[in-house]
Amino acid sequence: MTQQLSRAEIDGRGYSVSTAILYGVVTRLRGLEPGAEVSVRTGRLPAVDSDIRAWCRTTGHELVAVTEEGARERCCRIRRAGRPRPRPGWAFVVSRAGLEELLSPLGFALGAALGGSRVALYFQGPAARVPARGFTARLSGVHRAPFSVFARRGLARAGHPSPHRKLGQLQELGARFYVCGPSMEHFGVREEDLLFDDMTVAAYPTFVEEMQAPGVQLFP
Repeated sequence: MTQQLSRAEIDGRGYSVSTAILYGVVTRLRGLEPGAEVSVRTGRLPAVDSDIRAWCRTTGHELVAVTEEGARERCCRIRRAGRPRPRPGWAFVVSRAGLEELLSPLGFALGAALGGSRVALYFQGPAARVPARGFTARLSGVHRAPFSVFARRGLARAGHPSPHRKLGQLQELGARFYVCGPSMEHFGVREEDLLFDDMTVAAYPTFVEEMQAPGVQLFP
């Protein structure tokens, strides 16, 4: 049974990536009845403020108030809507496996799922390694080994979890995953290596069916 609460608080201070904050909002709202409120504390960052406002407009939840708290912080009060708005679906094709190259497709996919959209991702080429156990994202180029660790730590502090953590969040939000079978064979990824049992091994025609579903938009 879902726990019914009247109010909750989320501490998003220290994060400059809005999806990390909004993931906390979405998961907390699931335990609240319509009309209940969540208080979200964040830094005074223009991008975070803009994203929270856009997310409220997208989902239909009400931004009740934004209060500045000192020179560095603000508090947003969000009221849970009664019924989520229907949203278009999104299909994402992920072809590269570099640390910085995964930020856009996975970040936008997470943003779409947090906004209530149906999301499907297709991993092909080198990116077939991404949904496999043991994968660790690294920077591209000859200097990737010594600097990748520092880059991953910096992204985590900003609010970018690892690609596998993002996939876990997407799965929790209902995303569907497809992995290119020929790419798996080429890059040595076995079906038993995949993170989740419900990942579909397929080639282009299967994912085209996702792309052609009514209302689906393709990224990029």
